[in-house]
Amino acid sequence: MNTHRRASLFCGIRVPAAIAGLSALLATVAHAQGGQSKNPASKLFVSDVSGEAQIDTGDTVQDLAKRSVYNAQGTIIETKRAEKESDKAKIYSTMVYSNGTGAYFDHDTRVELKKFVQEPFTPNRTDMDVEPSISQTQAYVSRGAVGLCTSKLVAGSTMVYNTPHGAVNVLGRKVVIEADDNETKISMLEGDSTVRGGAADLGGETLHAGQQAIIRPGGPGQPNIVQVQAIPPNEVNMLGDKVDQACMAKKTVYFEVKEHAVGSGPAGDSASEKSGGDTAAGASNADAGTPVTAFNGPAENANTPVTGTNVVREIVPVEVVPTTLPVQFTVSPATLTSPQPNTGG
Repeated sequence: MNTHRRASLFCGIRVPAAIAGLSALLATVAHAQGGQSKNPASKLFVSDVSGEAQIDTGDTVQDLAKRSVYNAQGTIIETKRAEKESDKAKIYSTMVYSNGTGAYFDHDTRVELKKFVQEPFTPNRTDMDVEPSISQTQAYVSRGAVGLCTSKLVAGSTMVYNTPHGAVNVLGRKVVIEADDNETKISMLEGDSTVRGGAADLGGETLHAGQQAIIRPGGPGQPNIVQVQAIPPNEVNMLGDKVDQACMAKKTVYFEVKEHAVGSGPAGDSASEKSGGDTAAGASNADAGTPVTAFNGPAENANTPVTGTNVVREIVPVEVVPTTLPVQFTVSPATLTSPQPNTGG
């Protein structure tokens, strides 16, 4: 722990042992108190997977699975490259970040979530279209195409996606980012963003809805070239499809904060049972960057305070279940009640 290390260093410059011991004691108390208020790790929920894709959590590399949940920060998502042109539309993944952003990953796409943190948020939210709390996102798209459908970002939030040629500061709400070896293309379908052609571009360009920025390498010692134009009509439908899938993913789930009592005794046991026996284990591994187990259902009693030796707060996904049946549905003849014969009685 940093404070422990400082205490040892202070001893090396002849700080009295009593003061060093007191520092260590205070550090232990601060750690015990701070553990209960620590921000929960940000999460991502995999809503759909078509074709092959994998996720690197830093500890393991595994196939991306539908309805799985992972700690978001530090993960690398990669989709397989389609061998044939006809297979490109068959390979994709969609997911939802715990700040409410839906994302679509096209075939042959690689994205690193270098940073994704968010402030604690209140479980009792009424407007699910607004970001639950302040968040900071820094991602790197090394290749491929990513469609984003964001919530209304709250004041103080930042969402920056970098590519080999530049960066886009997304203010909301619908954008497609495409990158390859030669150029980066950023298409704004709804909302605004700021586009920069690399570190040497200090001003940047403001991108509005209906506009597209193409970033290409500049000359030696010069910033990359940023060209802003209207989105070509022949690209509108293709780009819209990517964003639409991100928006559909966004509607499949929302996030709550759930408390778990960790430690011995009935309180810890009951918390584990309420979470299906998996979420508590995922919470204990949140700092290690390990994958969280697949989602097993809604966050029951998410707002009920939990008492125990130590309380761990974890962000958990809650899948949205349709409240009405589809307009067209089939009724099995076996479920119909046969008319009873008239006995004349």
